[in-house]
Amino acid sequence: MRSHRTPAVQWGRVAALPRVPGHPLPICAHAAGGPSRDVVLVSAIITVSLSVTIVLCGICQWCQRRLGKRYKTSLETVGTPDSSRGRSEKKTIKLPAGGKAVNTAPVPGQTQQDESDRKTEPHSSVSDLVNSLTSEMLMLSPGSEDDEGHDGSSRENLGRIQFSVGYNFQESTLTVKIMKAQELPAKDFSGTSDPFVKIYLLPDKKHKLETKVKRKNLNPHWNETFLFEGFPYEKVVQRVLYLQVLDYDRFSRNDPIGEVSIPLNKVDLTQMQTFWKDLKPCSDGSGSRGELLLSLCYNPSANSIVVNIIKARNLKAMDIGGTSDPYVKVWLMYKDKRVEKKKTVVMKRCLNPVFNESFSFDIPTERLRETTIVITVMDKDRLSRNDVIGKIYLSWKSGPGEVKHWKDMIARPRQAVAQWHQLKA
Repeated sequence: MRSHRTPAVQWGRVAALPRVPGHPLPICAHAAGGPSRDVVLVSAIITVSLSVTIVLCGICQWCQRRLGKRYKTSLETVGTPDSSRGRSEKKTIKLPAGGKAVNTAPVPGQTQQDESDRKTEPHSSVSDLVNSLTSEMLMLSPGSEDDEGHDGSSRENLGRIQFSVGYNFQESTLTVKIMKAQELPAKDFSGTSDPFVKIYLLPDKKHKLETKVKRKNLNPHWNETFLFEGFPYEKVVQRVLYLQVLDYDRFSRNDPIGEVSIPLNKVDLTQMQTFWKDLKPCSDGSGSRGELLLSLCYNPSANSIVVNIIKARNLKAMDIGGTSDPYVKVWLMYKDKRVEKKKTVVMKRCLNPVFNESFSFDIPTERLRETTIVITVMDKDRLSRNDVIGKIYLSWKSGPGEVKHWKDMIARPRQAVAQWHQLKA
């Protein structure tokens, strides 16, 4: 028998072997078997790694979507008509009627405060008005204050706004001037607000103009003029001038303060007409969020305030089933800083819950004037972010009802002073 020598096997390739008579070929197969197993093992590892990577990416994307829904309101910013405006720059937007709206430069010498990161607002209040104001165009008389009186003297005071409106027939231009506001309610923890005004010509909801933000001012002066140029008179009288006053908030949704609407077919536009109008609750449901009964008890010797959350009534339904799962958060604030938080239990599926829970806060007397107690009624949601039903700010500088409750508490030490409060957006 002839002897033969098997060639050496190198990684990745097999040397050619001569055909040996009477000897089967599994010699080559056996020689290549080692590399084949390694290749299969490497392929399996790569496949498993890719599968794990895909699963992790899917989980990350799901988390991002969840977090995006949660923080979308507070993180997204959209440019507004004055978002990049300089001291004397004009801003124009085109209107469906073929005209354009121009925000002219403010009065020289007046202090200006630009804001470039206004937050978008929900348009539910504007949408609600579109359907209801058609009939009001035949009923409202903007030349008098009688249209404000039907709400009764018990309606919450939201302040008032001064503005003027007129039409230039030669230039086909509608002029709206926002002058000032007075006695606006405080929306911030510091007992003040950062108001600005949005201007619409309903039923056009897509285009709006805005004034500048006036920082920490409950009696702001704007004196800003807005021109709607190239706007035919026959189309102007079909519109409703809608002004919405809001409190600017850098880190969350802007809070609505109040609104005014005037059908332009009821206004003599041949010359500039000036109006003082009381602000009404915005139509986004902020006026119908329910009420909360609570009591305050101040103990000057112990330097403490006891807040008793008693009950609520007619809360706004936040769930699909037409109900809510309310609970109450109580924040102690000092100079816009959160000091302490406490909360009640959750009342399942109830729009008229009874809590009867008391919370005590230590407040030194010298800090009392800079202290704010923020009470928030929340709707508990197991699968998503909890919803805010309404808020109450109690301090020396809050709204009229809140200030009255605070002063009554100081005037009657060691006594529980109870009062109903309307929840605000």
